[in-house]
Amino acid sequence: MAELKPGSRWASQVCTTEVIVVRSPGGDVNLECGGSTMVPPGEGGLNGSPDAAASEGSQLGKRYVDGNDALEILCTKPGDGSLGVGGTLLGLKEAKPLPASD
Repeated sequence: MAELKPGSRWASQVCTTEVIVVRSPGGDVNLECGGSTMVPPGEGGLNGSPDAAASEGSQLGKRYVDGNDALEILCTKPGDGSLGVGGTLLGLKEAKPLPASD
């Protein structure tokens, strides 16, 4: 577990996924990718492969949020692992529609 701060970068230990924290709930959070805890870039290497239950992949440029929108992360490098927190997968953030111009 680590304290996630907005702007901090994290990398997966089981695939090529990298993310930036956009919004954090504060306190220690167990950010995961492919079922394995994420680490600061350069601190770990690729060890193994994503867990079968967390191997749907991550998408470049997409934002992921937890169930109550307290945590939001941006995928800066895609990979084979799914993003999650404490064993719960994160969902894709829905794009807000632009206002209609008259």
